[in-house]
Amino acid sequence: MPRLEFFFDISSPWTYLAFTRIEAVAAEGGADLVFRPILVGGVFNAVNDSVYAWREKPNPVKMRYYLKDMADWAREAGIEIGQPPVFPVNSVKAMRGCFVAEEAGVLVPYARALFEAYWGRLEDISQDEVIVPVLDEVGLERRAFFDKINSPDYKARLRDNTEELIARGGFGSPTMFVDGADMYFGNDRLPLVLSALKRAA
Repeated sequence: MPRLEFFFDISSPWTYLAFTRIEAVAAEGGADLVFRPILVGGVFNAVNDSVYAWREKPNPVKMRYYLKDMADWAREAGIEIGQPPVFPVNSVKAMRGCFVAEEAGVLVPYARALFEAYWGRLEDISQDEVIVPVLDEVGLERRAFFDKINSPDYKARLRDNTEELIARGGFGSPTMFVDGADMYFGNDRLPLVLSALKRAA
């Protein structure tokens, strides 16, 4: 069975699109899917800081197409992707929380709920009052959740995943690896990921 790693940060709209399909891709490709939470800002700071220059002074022609492209993909996926008033967002609490959710067996519904909160309802997922309803929805105990994400262990897990992605040549989210070394970046690469999984099966 091939191994499919999905490095992701909820703060990325393209990652939301890929997240909606990655389980189906893994199932069709007969893969063992492993979710790898990261902090994409840490990746940008280390190896892809040109992102910040583009945000500060976007090309208006490219931006018009970017918005159309995003809307087309969202329609195709059957999800809402708006323009959150807080962007970029500090997703560190949400992403550390992925490890807590994973331990409880609710990583996928937890991440989906936060994607929907940020990109669908345009809520600031850096705020506890936005995260708490998600915890209630997926059955995570509030006090234990916040105690864990503020502990050195969970901080280290997120940092280690982020540093690992950088070391393996990644530069953004979503990044996927088939059997360790075969890297793919971006929502639109999922057909290539599926092909690679079928070759590896």
